[in-house]
Amino acid sequence: MPNALEVEQLTVRLGGTVILRDLGFTVPTGSALAVIGPNGAGKTVLFRALIGALPYQGSVRWAPGTRIGYVPQKLDIERDLPITGRDFLRAKTSVTGTPGHDADRALELVNLPPAVAAQPVGTLSGGQFQRLLLAFALMGRPTVLLFDEPTAGVDEPGEERLYEMIRRVQQAEGLTLLLISHELSVVYRHANNVLCLSRDRPTLGPPEEILTPERIEQVYGAPLKYHHH
Repeated sequence: MPNALEVEQLTVRLGGTVILRDLGFTVPTGSALAVIGPNGAGKTVLFRALIGALPYQGSVRWAPGTRIGYVPQKLDIERDLPITGRDFLRAKTSVTGTPGHDADRALELVNLPPAVAAQPVGTLSGGQFQRLLLAFALMGRPTVLLFDEPTAGVDEPGEERLYEMIRRVQQAEGLTLLLISHELSVVYRHANNVLCLSRDRPTLGPPEEILTPERIEQVYGAPLKYHHH
């Protein structure tokens, strides 16, 4: 199967409201797909349907042998709980049977020092906590990584470093990457293809075709300003 993922006629309803309708796209193995769109367009709903956390109609076909790592936009965990980052990773080994050394390998991949992982999760910065979540997702050696808004809660100087780290991990591990992001400049640089969700008609294509001023203004429904760096 040359594609890591093939989606056909995907429809998702929440409380009787259609969030996604007849969506279809493919993700080649080893590529990076960025999912963009305004709030309420169904980006997170799409990810949750892809991992089977929401009921849907249509077809979602993962390549045989696919192992999925998922980093949610936010995690329902009290940051003041008296657990360390290492405890958090150890919980996954207990529940899933993942080898304990996978935690050390994952921490090394995301450049999170053991001394930081030994701290209570409530003391970690936004960037450190995101790295911990990524390490959690990398345990079990996934072949596909789904990352929902990776820079949520991260200050601006840390955003670029986090994206560069995600890209480096993808290349080092040969991962297929699905990424939800509002950082269009980063999407342009790092994504092979862009899936643009909108109320009218979703579009899919390379960044240079999708991330044009005209198309972005049409999708987001508001005039935008562009700055060339």
